[in-house]
Amino acid sequence: MTRYSSKSQLIGALWLLALSPTVAQAAPPAPAVGRADVLKALSACRAIADSSERLACFDKTAASLDQAQASGDVIVVDRKQVKQIKRQAFGFTMPSLAIFDPGARKDKDTGDESITATATAASQTSDGKWVITLDDGSVWRQIDSDSLGMDPRPGSKVHIRRASLGSFMMNVDGQSGIRVHRDQ
Repeated sequence: MTRYSSKSQLIGALWLLALSPTVAQAAPPAPAVGRADVLKALSACRAIADSSERLACFDKTAASLDQAQASGDVIVVDRKQVKQIKRQAFGFTMPSLAIFDPGARKDKDTGDESITATATAASQTSDGKWVITLDDGSVWRQIDSDSLGMDPRPGSKVHIRRASLGSFMMNVDGQSGIRVHRDQ
């Protein structure tokens, strides 16, 4: 799995996926919003009545799709990869991850609303606020002044969920939540 060392690298990778150019199509595309031209062309082949022409269209367009994928012009991402990308991006403020959710579905298992992880490091700043690193490499900083009954430590179970107005709440080892912000 690819790890991104900074917020800007992750955002850059996501925008590359969103803005990558597509290959010229082999047949006139059927109108489909948000799909690469080569995929539109592949779908358009289905409308050809003559079976030999349809097969030739599929063969030519499938070759274009393979070429586009090999060159990086088209990137195919499956549902599992989408979930991983969303998990890696959890906590970052980004213009949109709509490319990864074409139907704007709200599946229960998409990971859009919360994550659960294990702390690998925990320290306090000079003003007594916690900075906690998770096993996925993300770093979260406490932004409120609430205190925890037990100090977080490596191995602590951490649950972070979206809260109101774009903020996040973190529970460490089942304790009451503290408000946090993702640093990286």
